[in-house]
Amino acid sequence: MQFSGRKGPEGQRAGRAVISRRRAEEDRQESGLEKKPEDRQESELEKKRKDRRESGMHELGVVFHIMDSLEKVAAENEVTGISRVVLELGEVSTVIESYLHNCWQWAAKKRELFEEAERVVETIPARTYCEGCGQTYATVEHGKICPCCHSPDTWLLQGNEFNIKEIEVY
Repeated sequence: MQFSGRKGPEGQRAGRAVISRRRAEEDRQESGLEKKPEDRQESELEKKRKDRRESGMHELGVVFHIMDSLEKVAAENEVTGISRVVLELGEVSTVIESYLHNCWQWAAKKRELFEEAERVVETIPARTYCEGCGQTYATVEHGKICPCCHSPDTWLLQGNEFNIKEIEVY
């Protein structure tokens, strides 16, 4: 690359700037840092997809754990099938019910014991206790700060649970 010596409209050396930009673009392309706007949008979309997959992965692990536990109990009790599983899911637990549902449907098809099992989820409302005034209140509606006395000295009483409440077998 050589400088052509041309001058821009304001007497500046335009050739040098073009060469510098080209060299910087080549360096970025070689290093993999150069991305077109379409590539950036695609990578943002891919990131969202990855986040969704990772989110679903947590629920898939939870479903596998539930099914493993129930298979063990079923084997100990000579159960041939499970017709219904009732789960308790806290309102502020880390399990997302829609992901849990999708993972359950997928996993149930792969395990004979659960092929006909209905999954029922009962939501446990989140309740918080305030040490400042002794009141309890709805966590989701009001958050960590007590709506009665505005104290931050609060703690969650219920709502982050995830339990197997009952199963029906045949």
